[in-house]
Amino acid sequence: MYGAVLRRQGLLRASALRSAFSPIARYYASFPPHTVIKMPALSPTMTAGNIGAWQKKAGDTIAPGDVLVEIETDKAQMDFEFQEEGVIAKVLKDAGAKDVPVGNPIAVLVEEGTDVSAFESFSLADAGGEASKPAPKEEKKSDESSASSAPAPSSAPEPTEYASEGRIETALDREPNISAAAKRLARENGVKISALKGTGSGGRITEDDVKKASSSSSGAAAAASSYADTPVSNMRKTIAKRLQESTQNNPHFFVTSNISASKLLKLRQALNGSAEGKYKLSVNDFLIKAIAVASRKVPAVNSSWQGDSIRQYDNVDVSVAVATPTGLITPIVTNVEGRGLESISATVKELAKKARDNKLKPQEYQGGTISISNMGMNSAVDHFTAIINPPQAAILAVGTTKKVPVAVETEEGSSIAWDDQITVTASFDHRVVDGAVGGEWIKEFKKVIENPLELLL
Repeated sequence: MYGAVLRRQGLLRASALRSAFSPIARYYASFPPHTVIKMPALSPTMTAGNIGAWQKKAGDTIAPGDVLVEIETDKAQMDFEFQEEGVIAKVLKDAGAKDVPVGNPIAVLVEEGTDVSAFESFSLADAGGEASKPAPKEEKKSDESSASSAPAPSSAPEPTEYASEGRIETALDREPNISAAAKRLARENGVKISALKGTGSGGRITEDDVKKASSSSSGAAAAASSYADTPVSNMRKTIAKRLQESTQNNPHFFVTSNISASKLLKLRQALNGSAEGKYKLSVNDFLIKAIAVASRKVPAVNSSWQGDSIRQYDNVDVSVAVATPTGLITPIVTNVEGRGLESISATVKELAKKARDNKLKPQEYQGGTISISNMGMNSAVDHFTAIINPPQAAILAVGTTKKVPVAVETEEGSSIAWDDQITVTASFDHRVVDGAVGGEWIKEFKKVIENPLELLL
């Protein structure tokens, strides 16, 4: 008997040890043999996640590669593809559960043929309990500690203007002329007596005076508090954190240039016209390719700050900003220097669709060597500046195309012609890129856009 107990304790210790390194842990207590499925870390920075839609319910079989549940990480909403086979016996975290720490139990798996009904009473406590949520950063700790050390707010003491104990007062401190009923009503509604002007006999404050003051103050308060709070997703929190860190830690400088796009637009029209439906190139596809050309000619821009060193990349991986319903994400078009326009166009369309459907894999949005943010589809945006995506050293912001009158010199003299122009602004990290180098990069970018046939070489 004692041997069996010791063996069982040994199994529990071994399974607990394995659970520290794996999203599953096996237990053999008062329930049939089972495996506890834990919240996985689906990205390197993930410490907690939100539970989305369960693709399997209790009693469903699951095979390796099947999607068990959708999980919102700090980066995106992703599918948790399970790598074992069996039957789901119990779901421990319902859809919509927020901030579930990595390693916390979320479901129970059993072998096929096991009686699933035996797990109806199975709880989180039976699965080993919940782990504590990840500790916040030191700054937050200090804020919380100071907040906790502050005395807890207590109900505000009754203002002395409502007090009734006898005291000697000067004429200035004396209580206004108010009836007992009005005074009681003012106390109940939180109306300040000293601010009231009586309309009764001899300037006496009446109940009607208190009611008017109460209704006007409550109306003003209601108007001032007309708002709605929207819960912040993990993705939005990560975006906010990274952008704040970038503006605080990266010394930005900006270089702006007006670029003629007339030749590019004509080339695009000609290529799309002869594509026979095989592809449809966008202006952004040309810009992405031009970024690669400029970065190959001025490679110092295609670099990142590493603290003790500057890392210069041989390949040009362009992060393309894509707006999604849950926030901005930057999927990556890799090895742009070796791609043609058709390949770039197809890849951008595929990644953008995945981004909007929350189906991007971590390797499709983590990394990149340089970024582009294009708001050219909005005719109201002439130009703007973008925040660098760390640890990258540069991002290109693109405004809309505008028709601009330009002077043209001919044999017959000067005349005015209309030119399609775009305004681009490059943001550079001054720790990595010097001002002259940033200017040279913009010069090479402008050159290839204004002579777009170089993109086909």
